[in-house]
Formats: sequence, structure tokens, C-alpha cells
Amino acid sequence: MTDRRTLLLSGAALLATAGSAFARSGGFEVEKTEAEWKKVLTPDQYAVLREEGTERAFTSPLDKNYADGTYHCAGCDNPVYRSETKYDSKTGWPSFWAPIEGKVATSVDFKLFYPRTEVHCARCGGHLGHIFKDGPEPTGKRHCLNGVALTFKPSGKSSS
Repeated sequence: MTDRRTLLLSGAALLATAGSAFARSGGFEVEKTEAEWKKVLTPDQYAVLREEGTERAFTSPLDKNYADGTYHCAGCDNPVYRSETKYDSKTGWPSFWAPIEGKVATSVDFKLFYPRTEVHCARCGGHLGHIFKDGPEPTGKRHCLNGVALTFKPSGKSSS
């Protein structure tokens, strides 16, 4: 006999599988096979961007980078965040209150058995991090990103 807890956990697992299928669903401007991604990404970048992993807090030099410029997806060089929207969330990950319009996409992640908003590169589907509702104004959002999923280009060297 199936009890309520089993039914709820089964449903959550199904939703988690469906949510993580976003990055693998295709239809992106930049698409590569898993073997091709492994050739162009470091093992850490691959784990985060393609397998939706998370780097350890306080390990990315981009967390404390406050130079003027643009943060790009490390997988496809898509410009995703501007330095003007970066702030110190004191969480150990690079945090922003807004992306560059149209450059990221979101999906729902149930990996921790409760819904979180996952943020992906809109160009290649690479996992960048999560969005939380505890950020500063004007958006009240905290885009908590993995630094390994990003590259930084100082002003004058970035595209938008």
C-alpha cells in the first residue's frame, strides 16, 4: 500500500528529473555532445555547467572581484551579468541582483525536495546557479552563481 509520504517523495523525484532535463532538452544556439563539452571545459566547469553541480563556497576569486566589466558564461562566452549589478552577499559565491536582459533562463529545481529557481545560460543551457528572494533592491533577488561557471571581462573587452 502506498502511503502519502511515498507518493509525495515519488512526485518530488519526478519533478526533479523533469526540472533538470531543462539543460539537456536541446534547442539552444550552442549545442555540443557531452564529449565535446568535456574537451572545452575544465572538470570543475563541466561538473557545474553540465551536471548542475555547486562549487564550494569562498573558493572562487570572482566572489571578491568588483572591477568594472561583464561576466560571461564559461561554456559559450554569452555575456550574462554586468558588474553594476554585483554585490557582496557574504555567502561565498558571486552574487548579482539582476542579469543582462534575455541572457539567462530559469527552471525549477527540486533536488533538495523543495522548489528552488535554477538559473541557466540562455545560449547553451549551462547551469549557473540559483535565484533567491533575499537580495537587495531594486529587484529583491539574489542570483547566487558559481564562479567556475563564469569568466570575467574587464570594461572595454566585453560584449553585450
